[in-house]
Amino acid sequence: MARRLPAPTPGQPHTLESAAVLMTELVPLASAGDTAEAMRAMLAGRRFDSAADIAILEGDRLVGLVRLEDLLAAPPDAVAADLMDDDPPVVAPGVDRELAAWKAVRHGEGSLAVIDVTGRFLGLVPPPALLSILLTEHDEDLDRVAGIMRASEGARSASLEPVASRLRHRLPWLIVGLLGAVLAAEIVGAYESALEANVALAFFLPGIVYMADAVGTQTETLVVRGFSVGVPLGRFVVRELATGLLVGTVLAMLLLPVVLLRWGDARVALSVAFALFAACSVATGIAMTLPAALDRVGVDPAFGSGPLATVVQDLLSILIYFAVASALT
Repeated sequence: MARRLPAPTPGQPHTLESAAVLMTELVPLASAGDTAEAMRAMLAGRRFDSAADIAILEGDRLVGLVRLEDLLAAPPDAVAADLMDDDPPVVAPGVDRELAAWKAVRHGEGSLAVIDVTGRFLGLVPPPALLSILLTEHDEDLDRVAGIMRASEGARSASLEPVASRLRHRLPWLIVGLLGAVLAAEIVGAYESALEANVALAFFLPGIVYMADAVGTQTETLVVRGFSVGVPLGRFVVRELATGLLVGTVLAMLLLPVVLLRWGDARVALSVAFALFAACSVATGIAMTLPAALDRVGVDPAFGSGPLATVVQDLLSILIYFAVASALT
């Protein structure tokens, strides 16, 4: 079947990151009543940008997709309505390309249909384009977490900038870390008497700080990745906070008997376990709050949230640990 696709509806904005840019209109089209024999004959001798799926239309509305594998295996008299997926994944032309690709993957389709605001079929995003999107976005997300951002012009120029500029860009975050180290020393000094009374408390401080950092880093990575694909914080904040509480509970329950059996001091064991639970739970909230705050003020959270969150989490973890230890020992 040969037909001309309708022109896109005016006023539908799309960017280089949208599904419309990767869409092709030169795809096989058929009707729900067409037989497998007729569709195979339609494909023979013709060149398409993509023939992985046949779009089944009623007028200019998409009603399903038939995979090429299913078409080739079907008997001659089978009709498209029986072969097609009547609930194919569809997106608007302005949808972000990564969201579009993931929608196709989760639906188990090779191609992704693009329709306009009136429901008219515009074309398909073919399998090679979807694979390219996922690979590109995966690399970009890793770069964001690492603070690399190879695709940005700023990152490319940063690799060639003079020493003075390198110092100016890096030193502020390092000064923040240095101030954090001074504050940490002040906090530890304030609890000197508690350490003198029970030196075993000092054994667990590095572990508490590390575990809180690890939990916070996991949450921070999730938040930054969500922002990179347009997922708002409100969509997962409750579930992530609940996850942080559960993680803190499980880790504390695992650590409690170990400390109790190894050091034989129930008060120290309870102090360490409860402090670990509190520090991990708080770290989850911090790891969500700081990236969201930086994103709101227009700062890329992948660059600043890591160092800042580490300083804040470390200070709070130390404060929580000694506050709990002072109360229970």
